Amino acid sequence: MFEQVTVEVPGWLDEDGEQVTTTVIELCEKEQDDGEERQDRDDANLSDNERLAADKLLFMPNALTYLFCGNVSAEYSITTTSALYNPKTGDWAWEIIDALGLKRSLFPAIVPSGTVVGTVSEQLQEELKCGPLPVILIGSHDTASAVAAVPVQKGTNWAYLSSGTWSLIGLELDKPLITAESGEANYTNEGGVGGKIRFLKNIMGLWLIQECRNEWIRQGTEYSWGDLVKLAQAAEPFFAFIDPNDASFVTPGNMPKRIAEFCRKSGQKVPETPGQIIRIALESLAMRYKMSVDDLEVITGNKIDVLHIVGGGCKNDLLNQFTANATGR
Repeated sequence: MFEQVTVEVPGWLDEDGEQVTTTVIELCEKEQDDGEERQDRDDANLSDNERLAADKLLFMPNALTYLFCGNVSAEYSITTTSALYNPKTGDWAWEIIDALGLKRSLFPAIVPSGTVVGTVSEQLQEELKCGPLPVILIGSHDTASAVAAVPVQKGTNWAYLSSGTWSLIGLELDKPLITAESGEANYTNEGGVGGKIRFLKNIMGLWLIQECRNEWIRQGTEYSWGDLVKLAQAAEPFFAFIDPNDASFVTPGNMPKRIAEFCRKSGQKVPETPGQIIRIALESLAMRYKMSVDDLEVITGNKIDVLHIVGGGCKNDLLNQFTANATGR
């Protein structure tokens, strides 16, 4: 059974800087067609009174900044992922905001990462027994900070793969790339550190492996991550392939069963052992990464020399090797 969890955040402030609403997150069980449990998130909507009382909208990272020093702003990288940002004008998407009936005054100034926005409040200085430490906006979107840490060598055309539960693959550009081809390939333009654009797409990641492991634990066998890598190494290469982005793999549940079912429905050999299943998942991810790198070269017209892998998934040497083999990089 999942419990209901309530998280209170100062996401909406009134004109006095007081919190006027909370975010409620509910975890509940629902039945899917295959009878498996599913976890849903239900975010509470603002009431009319709360919307009228709200003076400023703060995204979560900027709400934390407000708690540290009282600064009200919208950091660039997190703002660009809101669907309320216009990458062509570099400002809020006022036409969308107006169409939603939201007050323009709700939206604070968009500020670059790296900006010093204040000092830690006197209350916190007293509590932490510290001096007036500066508060500096980081790349508030986690992938923006991850991409900023990529060890790039000058003169190379490089792409990045943020590898973890989910995968994000793309390029760092100086300006947005908005074309019919990029839209068809499902690439987006998100903000990066230093005013850069993260031209990227989302791909399924090690969620597949995590959910397989969780299912085997439920069945009574607890494999370590190292155990799963060894089993995959010993399994037959190219036994079968799945589309990691298929909708059947998105929700929690019996992932080994879903992988086997995908193979059966697509006319391939059906895996039976944990090693086969994990190898199929890893090789399929690597091939999806290759397809995405190929797409990037076609869309931009530039050859990619290097693929940098960052994030927790970079610890999976087997997936890294499969990715290097598949992409030739």
